[in-house]
Amino acid sequence: MISLGKVFRKYTGALRQFKILYVLNNWLNRRQLAHNRGLYRKYGLQKSILSNIGSKDFPAHHADIPWLDRPKAREELEKHPAFLAMQPEQQSEILRFVEEGYLILKGFFAEEQVEQLNREIDALLQQQQLDFNYTGRKIMESYKHSSTANAFFRDAQLLELLQFIMGKPIIPFHTINFIEGSEQRAHSDSIHMTTEPQGYLIAAWIALEDIGPDQGPLVYYPKSHRLPYITTEDYPSGHTKWRLGEFANKHFEDEVERIVEAHQFEAKTFHAQKGDVLLWHANLIHGGTAIIKAGATRKSMVAHYFCEDVICYHEISQRPALLSL
Repeated sequence: MISLGKVFRKYTGALRQFKILYVLNNWLNRRQLAHNRGLYRKYGLQKSILSNIGSKDFPAHHADIPWLDRPKAREELEKHPAFLAMQPEQQSEILRFVEEGYLILKGFFAEEQVEQLNREIDALLQQQQLDFNYTGRKIMESYKHSSTANAFFRDAQLLELLQFIMGKPIIPFHTINFIEGSEQRAHSDSIHMTTEPQGYLIAAWIALEDIGPDQGPLVYYPKSHRLPYITTEDYPSGHTKWRLGEFANKHFEDEVERIVEAHQFEAKTFHAQKGDVLLWHANLIHGGTAIIKAGATRKSMVAHYFCEDVICYHEISQRPALLSL
């Protein structure tokens, strides 16, 4: 089906701000929104599935949250049969996810798998089957064109772990590949890939080469996942009834910067080895550091996963997520 999203991947003009265009896109892709009818009824949302949607539509958030976000998460985890069957190293990483909002899987993907993926991405770029979006850094949805990217995205062992962490079946949503570091300011994914109930999103970041301090490595802020979720109601987004704020994302990142400074979170950088995977919580604040060495690459892929039986949308652009279930 036609998607205006394909146009907006390159387009940066004022038309991106008009909400009506996103409603049109919803209509063009209504089959991928049909599942929302039942979910809207379940969560008491009195709106058309084609309408804009945002946190303001939920006066009170549903009490259901991921099981590892609940007050007795560690206690419940440490008596779970699947957790007790894990190796001590993996148990330690999952406990770190509970306490700090991330975990690391060292050498999860083999070097030959990684090299095959890099070759496929390079070839697809040369053939113009893939391209960078308007940021000049992000290659969107490589899994639709690369069999190896799709195999990474849907790796059975990874999906099993994600389902255990989230406590619900997983819906693979999309991938982003990078050749260079993003140098993106600190943010949390929850405002770009939002859920109701809150927190039912998780990300897997995969190192596709060894990454050191000069390449613009990933930076993250442990324990920031326990902060309240930021919405466009919490900062001056500039949104109106008909238009999105021109600087809504910048103002969001300004707010994140203020919060990081106020809470004095300690930044950690991920100096990864090829094949390592970093999983992070929907609300973990993270970003990309500056590229120190001119021309340095930071080949990587990030995959995002929603959970079943929740409403999924993009808080800043106020559009429901298009899901192929």
